[in-house]
Amino acid sequence: MTTTEIKPNDRTATPAPTARLNFEKAAPKVFRAVIGLDAAAREGLDPTLVELVQIRSSHLNHCAYCLHMHTTDARKAGESEGRLHMVAVWREAPHFFTEREQAALALTHAVTRVADAGVPDAVYARAAAHFAEEELAQLLALILTINTWNRIALATAKRAGTDER
Repeated sequence: MTTTEIKPNDRTATPAPTARLNFEKAAPKVFRAVIGLDAAAREGLDPTLVELVQIRSSHLNHCAYCLHMHTTDARKAGESEGRLHMVAVWREAPHFFTEREQAALALTHAVTRVADAGVPDAVYARAAAHFAEEELAQLLALILTINTWNRIALATAKRAGTDER
């Protein structure tokens, strides 16, 4: 078996994805509805927490497009490089995150990977202990929304670093 050496910045190692539809143009009403859901889900939540949740879900879903977008947004909002690097391994580095953030990240994991084991009662109870009912509903909506965005980006082969907001 032969292997191909992949060098940094070598874009020839992996073939470019086939051209796919522009979801925003092909389904504008649906796209606007998801934008509306996204805006509504964020209401009342700490912007730092919003980005941490979106980054973690994007890790779990292997969505490079959304991961690049949300780490960029988090940096612009003042998030530290140290914390950004630790989001993927937050369980092994809990001291980087507050108890509330850890509860949100645990819920993000459970909801994003819901097919694996559902949402365990302990994970839900931990989140409910740190978020009022209305906040918990917002957090769930945020997790559902980023999972939707991840799936749109992955299904349409959005390329990391091409966000034009």
